[in-house]
Amino acid sequence: MHRLSDCPLGIYEKALPAGDWPALFGHVSDLGFSFIEMSIDESDDRLARLRWSSAERRDFITLRRDAGVRVPSICLSANRRFPLGSPDHRMRSEGVDLIERAVDFADELGIRVIQLAGYDVYYEPSDEHTRALFLQNLRRVVRYAEARGVMMSMEIMDTRLMSSVTRFLWYRQQIPSAWFTVYPDLGNLSAWNDNAAEELELGLRLGLVAAVHLKDTLAVSCQSEGQFRDVPFGSGCVDFARLFGVLRRHEYCGPFLLEMWNRGETDTGAIAAARAWIRDQIAVADAQEIR
Repeated sequence: MHRLSDCPLGIYEKALPAGDWPALFGHVSDLGFSFIEMSIDESDDRLARLRWSSAERRDFITLRRDAGVRVPSICLSANRRFPLGSPDHRMRSEGVDLIERAVDFADELGIRVIQLAGYDVYYEPSDEHTRALFLQNLRRVVRYAEARGVMMSMEIMDTRLMSSVTRFLWYRQQIPSAWFTVYPDLGNLSAWNDNAAEELELGLRLGLVAAVHLKDTLAVSCQSEGQFRDVPFGSGCVDFARLFGVLRRHEYCGPFLLEMWNRGETDTGAIAAARAWIRDQIAVADAQEIR
């Protein structure tokens, strides 16, 4: 029987102290992670990565190889700034171009998975029109990625549009591609859904789970908008024991990604503690009898 402890456990780039790639790779190795997930967010500095020259891309590949650290995925959250469902044609075009450049970037660097943010719009009101535009442009970028053999994986998000595997599956039905999968965030999934285990199982049963984000959250309710970041592991609503049990029962072999955010800390003690806590939870799941 495959053990969850055999799955690779990586760290989100934005969890680590700011630094150049050699420093980031050093932290990954020192902390005992298997890989790092690159962030391309709304900031100009990270967006500029998509315009690296050929020489800069070769330098990154060399640094990665020399460090012996894998970079199998990109968290592409920049579409908050350039949403696919924006009523502004220029903004939508920027969003499509951004994703297509990210696909070409990943293809050249050997990065396999781009995690998409499931927002039709983020800083403006969502409506039927923005959702229709989102679907139209999502179909376009998935087909672009499919032609280049780059996986597009939709994260379960902190907003209602993509708040469950069931909601993702509606989009999957509209865009039936082997290169369009789901990337459950156990925190977001649990904050929105009382039946998080059933939702996770749905994606696993269909063979559509590309990777799994690990974080804790506080649940959305009539009294609370929830909390989707900076909830210490073990103090939120995520039933890790049950969800890890579901993953083990389905013999999940894919990557786990520890998602945290650095708030200016220069040490990595909190990350090391979170990694140890997660490893303990996984070990408990591995020790349980499969039913």
